[in-house]
Amino acid sequence: MSIQHPTFSKALNRDFSKTLRKRVNAYFKSNNISRNANPTMVIKTIIMLSLFFVPLVMLSTGFITTTGMLFLAYLICGLGMSGIGMGVMHDAIHGSYSKHKIVNTLLGYTFNLIGANATVWKIQHNLLHHTYTNIDHADDDLNAPFFLRFSPNAKYYWLHQFQYVYIWFFYGLSTISWITTKDFVRLKRYKDMGFLNKKHEYEKALIGMTAWKLLYYTYALIIPMLVVPLSWWIILLAFLSMHFVTGLLVSTVFQIAHIMPVNEFPLPNEEGEMKNDWYRHQLETTSNFSPKSKLLFWLVGGLNYQVEHHILPDVCHIHYKKLTNIVANTAKEFNMPYNVKKSFGHAIIDHIKMLRLLGKEQTVSI
Repeated sequence: MSIQHPTFSKALNRDFSKTLRKRVNAYFKSNNISRNANPTMVIKTIIMLSLFFVPLVMLSTGFITTTGMLFLAYLICGLGMSGIGMGVMHDAIHGSYSKHKIVNTLLGYTFNLIGANATVWKIQHNLLHHTYTNIDHADDDLNAPFFLRFSPNAKYYWLHQFQYVYIWFFYGLSTISWITTKDFVRLKRYKDMGFLNKKHEYEKALIGMTAWKLLYYTYALIIPMLVVPLSWWIILLAFLSMHFVTGLLVSTVFQIAHIMPVNEFPLPNEEGEMKNDWYRHQLETTSNFSPKSKLLFWLVGGLNYQVEHHILPDVCHIHYKKLTNIVANTAKEFNMPYNVKKSFGHAIIDHIKMLRLLGKEQTVSI
């Protein structure tokens, strides 16, 4: 895939961005609070790390002896893995968890501890996805196997008409694919794109990635296989079940924020220029969902407030709920879009509608 780097207008909607930033800064200043993590976020971090590591310790010390306990332990690990991915490392790698770089770096490594890779994520997510959201050949999140179609600008195949049915299985496989092959493929691609151009940077990243993944597989799978008094294939099945639940949850949360009928999928002109500024682009390509659910907010790291996250990525997610009125009202004042679905269920239904639209041969008018 040839990745392009479109440019956005710097002249449009400057008043909106200045006003929004001014109001957000005033909120933090008037309430005398930091835009970074607070004690509630620290407690959440401890809980998520515990949900992942405590069951693994139990699996590695012989405490788990039955099939039911085995699957329960791995399921709890999966919830912790999801929480770390969406609610700890996500903020840390964005640099919004702490004002101290070393804290963000160390907590960013929790992504490596759950089998993925922080170096690849910084390029894929922070740079490509957040800058070029929903732009074909620029947002790497739209880069999918031929049997999945996430953009009306992507090539059509006849089997896409069924993707709204089978896609959930592949969402479930996403994290196991991620930690086994996808990170290596993306690291090589990003090297070819020039992102890893310092001397021996790619080689060091590759060695480091391999070491982290071997460490992960050692404590998450191999040691339990050696300690738990059950057949190896049952333990492997439980491990894969953990990843299936995690993959299904994480993929769904990210997809229903962007692959929706209400969202735009714009393309640059022949000169590589987008018609809008970056802020309006983010508002047109992103959706919130279930804004009133405190439980969902806690479980998915505030990613049900994707609009706030995309235009304020330097703010820790723990504050999104308090900022939503500022963002929504400012958007309305400047005649900017603000997409939101009232519930998780409504968002899922609309995502399925979008998948069915993308399953049609003609280019979808979004």
